[in-house]
Amino acid sequence: MSSQPNREAEYLDALFQLTLNPTQADGACALVASLSSAEREEFLSLADSHHVIVRGLEAVLQRSARERNSDLTAWAAEKLDNEQKRISTALVYLQAICEELENANCPTTVMKSLDHYPDLGNDLDLYTTADEKSVCEVMTGKLNAHIEPRSWGDRLANKWNFAVPGLKESVEIHVQRLGQTGEHTALARRFVSRRVMKVVEEKTYYVPAPEERIVVATLQRMYRHFYFRVCDIVNSAAIVESDTLNFEELKGATEAAGIWPGVATYLAIVSDHVKRYRGIPLNLPAFVLAAARFGGNEIKPRARFLRVRCGTGREFAIGVRPECMSLPDMPATRLTGGEETT
Repeated sequence: MSSQPNREAEYLDALFQLTLNPTQADGACALVASLSSAEREEFLSLADSHHVIVRGLEAVLQRSARERNSDLTAWAAEKLDNEQKRISTALVYLQAICEELENANCPTTVMKSLDHYPDLGNDLDLYTTADEKSVCEVMTGKLNAHIEPRSWGDRLANKWNFAVPGLKESVEIHVQRLGQTGEHTALARRFVSRRVMKVVEEKTYYVPAPEERIVVATLQRMYRHFYFRVCDIVNSAAIVESDTLNFEELKGATEAAGIWPGVATYLAIVSDHVKRYRGIPLNLPAFVLAAARFGGNEIKPRARFLRVRCGTGREFAIGVRPECMSLPDMPATRLTGGEETT
């Protein structure tokens, strides 16, 4: 029997097949069909961690229905239904939260969360140019939310987490700053000044422009966590393939913020994974590839995620030229830590 690390690598490979090239994912579907009940739950847990339950299981369901595999069809249909109900409920709350913030003159953009759709992450990520006092007044006063304890990193980044009654997902609001230590301010304002509208399940939200969607993915993956989820590759590939991404605009904005090498490297990693599963890379401009420091060969499955090999990404962490190093006030209170859930 395969060891757990090898089994995880096998599952991740299947998830990439199901999401990047679902029409050619016979091998992945056959794998899921062969799993025991316990193994299917492990597979589903990994899909959840990578925010691709819906996109992954839709391909499995279609194949199982064609092959009249009643057991697999029933399992996939049940899990899909449960996940879609969770997502629909969260979207109702998300719309109400955004409307209350907008009505209180707190311009807000939904970051990352709606990029996953038809999937959704484990929390709801927002950015606002309003001040923290106004945000907290809306969340606690209008929505009866509870402010969660803040870690040292939350305080540096001026990030606030809220628990809203009736909403399973945490609401994470980045206030006026982005980056691991809240170092990006001018770059962050673009998330509101250039935001666009997106309709999801007949509800309208403000989301970042395509360039900022790549920026926030890069900040999270190349300058903070140094690991990738399947959804990062799938989401960013879709942005590039939509032909809405202005590479010159992206380069200019991120050069000014000191993160252009990380952006170019992130896109090269995404492109290499697309090539692996589709046979053809993304159509990236030559100047993007020239600026990339490494590609997908430096990303390996380990401990449930796709991780940058040790040492490869350090130059990004120390090479940033932040546009503003003034940090938010951090009153002395209890500090807590936690893992990323978005």
